Amino acid sequence: MADLSFRSFTRRQMLGGSMAAGAAALTAKLAPAAAVMAAEDQNLHQRPAKADRRFTSDAVEETILRVQKQIADPTLALIFANCLPNTLDTTVFPSTLNGKPDTFVITGDIDAMWLRDSSAQVWPYLAFCKQDKQLAALVEGVIHRQARCIAIDPYANAYLKSPHDSLGKWSSHDDTEMKPGVSERKWEVDSLCYTLRLAHGYWQATGNTAPFDDEWKASARLVIKTFREQQRLHGKGPYHFQRESKIPSETLMLNGYGNPIKPNGMIFSGFRPSDDACIFPLFVPANLFAVTSLRQLAELAAKVCHDDQLANDAHTLAEEVSRALMQQAQVMSVDHGKIWAYEIDGYGSSLRMDDANAPGLLSLSYLGCVKKNDPVFMATRAFVLSKDNPYYFTGKAAEGVGSPHTGVDFIWPMSILMQAFSSSSDTEITRCLKLLRDNTAGTHFMHESFHKDDSNNFTRPWFAWANTLFGELILTLAEQRPAILKQNFA
Repeated sequence: MADLSFRSFTRRQMLGGSMAAGAAALTAKLAPAAAVMAAEDQNLHQRPAKADRRFTSDAVEETILRVQKQIADPTLALIFANCLPNTLDTTVFPSTLNGKPDTFVITGDIDAMWLRDSSAQVWPYLAFCKQDKQLAALVEGVIHRQARCIAIDPYANAYLKSPHDSLGKWSSHDDTEMKPGVSERKWEVDSLCYTLRLAHGYWQATGNTAPFDDEWKASARLVIKTFREQQRLHGKGPYHFQRESKIPSETLMLNGYGNPIKPNGMIFSGFRPSDDACIFPLFVPANLFAVTSLRQLAELAAKVCHDDQLANDAHTLAEEVSRALMQQAQVMSVDHGKIWAYEIDGYGSSLRMDDANAPGLLSLSYLGCVKKNDPVFMATRAFVLSKDNPYYFTGKAAEGVGSPHTGVDFIWPMSILMQAFSSSSDTEITRCLKLLRDNTAGTHFMHESFHKDDSNNFTRPWFAWANTLFGELILTLAEQRPAILKQNFA
């Protein structure tokens, strides 16, 4: 069993930790809301008391009751009821600013707003926004807040609630251009992609064009400018980052500019969505995500903003990145044929692995970057879910993809969720649901990761993204494959 107690911790590991019988005690140290969850009767829901919930949506609550009736397995139904509303229950801070909705979203046990996490956390609620105007305003507030965050610094990955708040101890001494309001400045291509995905998804779900004001358009232009800088066609660009740490993946090589690339049209990423440094900085999943999100931006710019220049700029950049990906980011695997590499450097080097975070290779179809039945994706998926992927772990408790971020032998529920989302097999999806049901360590919530042989040894008891993603999977199955939920699981 992995021993987490003697590691040099990353910021997430400092807040997570290995857990066994003392789950409620550790959770109480992390957050009052989480303490309520752990303290309640294990046979009932473990949500905060109604008076302690950050936000309540009648549409979401009604859906929980309705879908629970479709789920034959009582434990699975309980986990769904806990997980779907977890972001709303515990992590959102809705308000107004200058007459517009403004919503700050923490990750759970980390008191900062990640562009990626905040987008993903509220994503499952888009389906309810048309019937719940207050919920729609909350999500609109996330879009407004993200636009202001990007205006502060498009290279940051996480932000503080107020520019006057103090930095977290992991980033207070970073050698980079820290600005007031920034919590961490790790450049990750996917951070900006997620904001575009949320904006486009919100518009499609609601038809509301209010978020797409001058401030939002300015942030969209800044996204394109930043992506252009990090194509590195004309030099390294302005971004650099170094951190004093015993963990090599916490900092960038070569004076903070990262390992070398040969420019090819793809976008350089300093870090992965795990917040770990890239080895080869042309990170393929994020570049595929960028193509998708830039095309979504082009549609928003043309149809909502009526800004032909912005639409053309987004479309042109998407085509450049797509062309480079098709030319250089696919590699041959002896056992699986043509697959997507995880990272490349433009010189011919490639990294063949996957990380449970999204975007990763396994999540490409979920994010709309490829079709589920695309031959290259199917081959890539088979590679990811095999012993050929160095971060695919099989143990007594479960099997699934992990991450260098949490170390060897720790499986991420998020990877099992993405396996289910990307599957066309009822049998495989059922197996994924059983693994998720049986590995919550009695908390009836998802976690960041758990040991392959003992799910009582897990990290992050309060990880809202994984929780709401589980809720989204159940909603998807209730709509598309209801027979799976009606089974009596063994």
